[in-house]
Amino acid sequence: MLTQEIIILKRDGGVLSAAQIQQFVAGLTDGSISEGQVASFAMAVFFQRMNLDELVTLTLAMRDSGEVLKWDLPGPVVDKHSSGGIGDNVSLMLAPALAACGAYVPMISGRGLGHTGGTLDKFDSIPGYKTQPDIATLRRVVGQVGCAIIGQTGEIAPADKRFYAIRDVTGTVESIELITASILSKKLAAGLDNLVLDVKFGSGAFMENSTVAHEQAQSLVAVANGAGCKTSALLTDMNQPLASCAGNAIEMANAVAFLQGNAEPRLYEVTVALCAEVLASAGLAADVDAARQKVEAVFASGAAAERFGQMVTALGGPSDFMERSGDYLEVAPIIVDYCAPSSGYVASIDTRAVGQAVIELGGGRRRAADAIDYAVGFDEFAPLGAKVAAGQPLARIHARNGAGVEAARARLDAAYHIGDAPVATPLILERITE
Repeated sequence: MLTQEIIILKRDGGVLSAAQIQQFVAGLTDGSISEGQVASFAMAVFFQRMNLDELVTLTLAMRDSGEVLKWDLPGPVVDKHSSGGIGDNVSLMLAPALAACGAYVPMISGRGLGHTGGTLDKFDSIPGYKTQPDIATLRRVVGQVGCAIIGQTGEIAPADKRFYAIRDVTGTVESIELITASILSKKLAAGLDNLVLDVKFGSGAFMENSTVAHEQAQSLVAVANGAGCKTSALLTDMNQPLASCAGNAIEMANAVAFLQGNAEPRLYEVTVALCAEVLASAGLAADVDAARQKVEAVFASGAAAERFGQMVTALGGPSDFMERSGDYLEVAPIIVDYCAPSSGYVASIDTRAVGQAVIELGGGRRRAADAIDYAVGFDEFAPLGAKVAAGQPLARIHARNGAGVEAARARLDAAYHIGDAPVATPLILERITE
């Protein structure tokens, strides 16, 4: 069947056969299908959806478009994935903590997608850190350190690597089916035994509605477990930035502070909960409560921080990064306060607008080929429910120039709403299992 016939069939609401999906993924991988055809297929799936059989076939075909890793290690191979948000740097602390608890974490991460930040972009802010090593290096670092946070190599799910980049710039990021296939093709290719998913809901998430987030989590959990990887998910709040900051080097500095004992409460709670979930699933603790104690111990002792430093060094970064991170992470030339226009309580934050403000500052991409300014962004966000006075800082802007400052102010003016009463939202809404 011609590629355009496959696109038309899905556009018109038809069900694709396994052979048709596999043909499309093969063309996606070898480049015989054009970027326009890939974008059209993505839009057709966005509107017409896929049933479970189609989705499992798409996920496995994308997984099998490259190498599927096999491991021979003395502990379980585990990972976590977040559906994306603002100030979500959990992976930076989670991977070394799990390694310190006896797990092995080959974390295949992505770059910024849509309005959200990307884990790889955060690591690119560290001089020398290789986010795109070969498979041999991934195997060596995971075996020696216990964790490696890298991007897709040419060998792992190459079909997804191309699909991901095109989705980012064609308005098809939010598709439940394409998110599921993208995430799981990489995770299953990494040869995981256990996986935990952090599915966000709220103003800064791809799924603003918790009902849709629940549907996304169910899709991910069903497909992953069906493929033989024991998986559960937590639904977590993204109605405000998770960390008190947003921006690549800024979030990296925040992660270093966390690992050195200065963790923010909301960020700490989500990180520990996700760690505990996967440790209990993998049999490294008797239950979630015992797993939580184990995770808290490796943060308190500095063992997680030590693993993080070892990983940075093993992947080409400075050997003294944890001791001297401030000397290595770039700082923006202009840092100014953004202040509250009136007195009251922080009643709502358009968190997506905060992510878009980071992009406008240069800290994210408008197009796939755009370069990133790692120094820009925000920190010291006032959280939801905070009582503020007129003129009191709500955040700090880190900008390259005055034009960036003014654009960021305008974005934050639209993002922050000051009301008359405090508000609260649940941080972890639900746990979803098979």
